[in-house]
Amino acid sequence: MNKLFFIVLFLLSFHGYSQEDAWVYFNDKPNAAVQLNTPLNFLTQRALDRRTNQGIALSENDVPIHQPYIDGITAANGITVKAKSKWFNCLHVRGSVNDISALTLLPYVNRVRFADASLNSKRPTPRTINSVNKQLDVLINFNYGNSNNQIQMLNGHLLHQADYTGTGKIIAVLDSGFINVNSTAPFQRLFDNNLILGGYNFVSQNTNVYSLHNHGTMTLSCMGGYVDGELVGTAPDAQYYLFVTEDISQENPVEESYWVEAAEEADRLGADVITTSLGYYKFDNPNYGHNYDEFTGDTAFASKGANIAFSKGIVVVASAGNSGSSAEPLNHVAVPAEALNVLAVGAVKFDETYATFSSVGPSFDGRIKPDVMAQGQASVVANTSGNIQTASGTSFSCPILAGMIASFWGAVPNLTNQQIVNFVKQSADRFANPTNQFGYGIPDFQLALTNALSVNQNATGRFLVYPNPVSDELFISFPATFSEAKISFYNALGQIVLEKSIQKTDVSLSLENINSGIYYFKINSNSFVQTGKIIKN
Repeated sequence: MNKLFFIVLFLLSFHGYSQEDAWVYFNDKPNAAVQLNTPLNFLTQRALDRRTNQGIALSENDVPIHQPYIDGITAANGITVKAKSKWFNCLHVRGSVNDISALTLLPYVNRVRFADASLNSKRPTPRTINSVNKQLDVLINFNYGNSNNQIQMLNGHLLHQADYTGTGKIIAVLDSGFINVNSTAPFQRLFDNNLILGGYNFVSQNTNVYSLHNHGTMTLSCMGGYVDGELVGTAPDAQYYLFVTEDISQENPVEESYWVEAAEEADRLGADVITTSLGYYKFDNPNYGHNYDEFTGDTAFASKGANIAFSKGIVVVASAGNSGSSAEPLNHVAVPAEALNVLAVGAVKFDETYATFSSVGPSFDGRIKPDVMAQGQASVVANTSGNIQTASGTSFSCPILAGMIASFWGAVPNLTNQQIVNFVKQSADRFANPTNQFGYGIPDFQLALTNALSVNQNATGRFLVYPNPVSDELFISFPATFSEAKISFYNALGQIVLEKSIQKTDVSLSLENINSGIYYFKINSNSFVQTGKIIKN
């Protein structure tokens, strides 16, 4: 046999029979309209309530995949179904290139997308429709012990003192495993108060979450851990679902599919916050890896899933990554933290200086990333033996921040997830001057709460003026019944220092030309007058 012919034959055989990963997308959900009339068949009442409270309508992507389609793919020659997503109406499958490509002949299959992008360009599908960087990375006056700094840095202790400790909020933790969470002292308080609601292992398709790996144990402790005088989490009275999505034996894009499955389950169960200290950039098979130019906020599978989770009214918090010291472009915030609607959390040291391992921004399309920062170097956590220790990584700054989100949201439960994220960002110390290392900086949750509480005034027909204190940019939210107004600022002598006509479409007002100090403002709109006081830093 000719040597060249033999090599070509070998390569063809390799591509034909080696195992590849791919997503198989379906054309439709045949009974979606009927199913949407009985939403309690696929969403819990709590999930429906979250949508109602935020004015979010049900949509076809809430409906499960048509089961006969799943059955047909499962029965196909050489195909293993690894995961499924109702949001994308697709299955994650594994098989040979030929067997996966053959699925496009099924009448209900719309398209196939291989994880190896080069296979997609070589094998276009017939119909169209309009190495992980693994980031494994109520008491009113808590005795925080060594965990004091990571909470006080965010002014979280002030929320706790006001009895805002996460009560009434549900956090879904997506991680690699939660060894001994069910048997060690730092988590006993969660079980005593029935705050662990359940969990699922999407990798092994079972309920075994209390083994496998230690990473989830440590991240959970940052939010729900409690050892008097040693460790208090940022949301000690929140409720938790524990989901395993990370396969510690390999780095494969199926983990992004597990992540989306878990996010869908978190949505179904009515979770308010998703926290995930996982990040995806490169995989074991280099052909599967992401490139920096994909980090445009809605390209990678997990990033798209995170955006959908946000559209359902959930706040999604993700670790920025631990690649800050890597060469360009591997030092950038990865999937899903780079997503449009994910709150990406970077890491600082105990003294609020930048932790050099923390991944940086911007996203490829120039957006601010990370969004905010929390302590991630020498964070106080619990290990699988129940001992309190320190550990470093954005894996810990992420849940520290996520727990504070839950405690904050518990104080202002009528706000939407978008409002919660906005107030957190606007409270951060670099909001006016974000950087590629810090994003908007370190949030001040007491300031966020002060500003957010005035939303209640807005709901009763008043203007919302925030943040207060303000640096340079003041936001003014109009009541529904007003479209234009005039705002005037007065100094202590009663002299006008700034006066401006504003429209409902105006997002913000610059105060950069006003000196620091205390000012009084008056808003006039027709016969309506509202006055108040504001501090200019």
